[in-house]
Amino acid sequence: MKNFDLIVVGSGIMGAFHAYHAAKLGKSVLILEKDNFPVGSTVRNFGQAVPSGSSGRWFDYGRRSLEIYQDIQQKFDISVRNNGTVYVASDDTEWTLANELYAIHQSKGYNCSLLSKRQCLEQYPELKADYVKGGIYYPNEVSIEPNLLIYRILDYLQENHKVAYKTNATVIDCQEVNGRAEVLTASKEKFTADKIIICSGYIFNLLYPEVYAQSGLIVSKLQMMQTVPLKNISLKGNILTGLSIRRYESFEECPSYKDSTTPEHYTELKKWGIHILFKQAIDGSIIIGDSHEYAPVGKTDELGFDTKEYINKLMIKEAERIVHFPVNQIARTWAGFYAQHPNEIFEHTISPNIHIFTGIGGKGMTTSAGYAEQNIQQLYC
Repeated sequence: MKNFDLIVVGSGIMGAFHAYHAAKLGKSVLILEKDNFPVGSTVRNFGQAVPSGSSGRWFDYGRRSLEIYQDIQQKFDISVRNNGTVYVASDDTEWTLANELYAIHQSKGYNCSLLSKRQCLEQYPELKADYVKGGIYYPNEVSIEPNLLIYRILDYLQENHKVAYKTNATVIDCQEVNGRAEVLTASKEKFTADKIIICSGYIFNLLYPEVYAQSGLIVSKLQMMQTVPLKNISLKGNILTGLSIRRYESFEECPSYKDSTTPEHYTELKKWGIHILFKQAIDGSIIIGDSHEYAPVGKTDELGFDTKEYINKLMIKEAERIVHFPVNQIARTWAGFYAQHPNEIFEHTISPNIHIFTGIGGKGMTTSAGYAEQNIQQLYC
């Protein structure tokens, strides 16, 4: 039985970056994945890293994550594309918030610029003129391919950092014995390490279900869509819209946010947690979404595995109000799920050498690399 310095349970973006930072410190690392390959939150999202949408320490983690993504991309193609992010304001309230966030981010030295209506339409000709009031643009933010990124990161970890990676290894028991942590898989394999980090996303019934039951964690279900490849469209970067301005945490820091009201047009959209984003994949298709429904631990099955056609139609109708291209040429739809916590993330110490980190919410792709770096430094440095 081989011993490791660190075992990471779960090979999504959070687990992979904990492994990455530990391996950079020279630690021997094993990642255990319950499936053939990651199939959870990390591969069911837009594929964008947008620190501009986060606040507090998560904004800082996001900025650091951009640096980490770019550093790896220079050595190994993980699908990172530096195409920037724009938030498109559609009315006076959203434009005021965009201006206020611009001032906040300027004060923090975060590269951004305000775009007039004319500049928005010149840079993004796919936008409809009667939707656009103005925009706030972040040139250093990146797009990634959710169906490629994590698999390439795992390849990079194995090839460049000698991280061991085992799939179809469902961990069913984890405990500390005589100062060493050990795990047991469903196939009766046992592995030991100095430390174990559990990053199992929204899977709550395999390890420590009693902990998760009292955790306050909830699961969000998102509906997303992807068009057929649109070869004559070039939609650069991450396109976020007025509903995103009204939803993202960073805008809540703005002085005018607390006094903003919801226009009647948005009422039904907000009921389903809808905010419209667009991101073009490398094959020319465009991902559109998303919506949000919620359930606590123990009742997540009630969210269902289906997608509601009514929600998809709401999103398509709003998307048609924003852009010129044929958003109704949908090739596929899916439901994504992620865990989130009222305290921004769930951090729990089982024993001195066994730790749970999950519930990072919708900011996982943006902030996990920087967040994991801090955790590993605290554990080892």
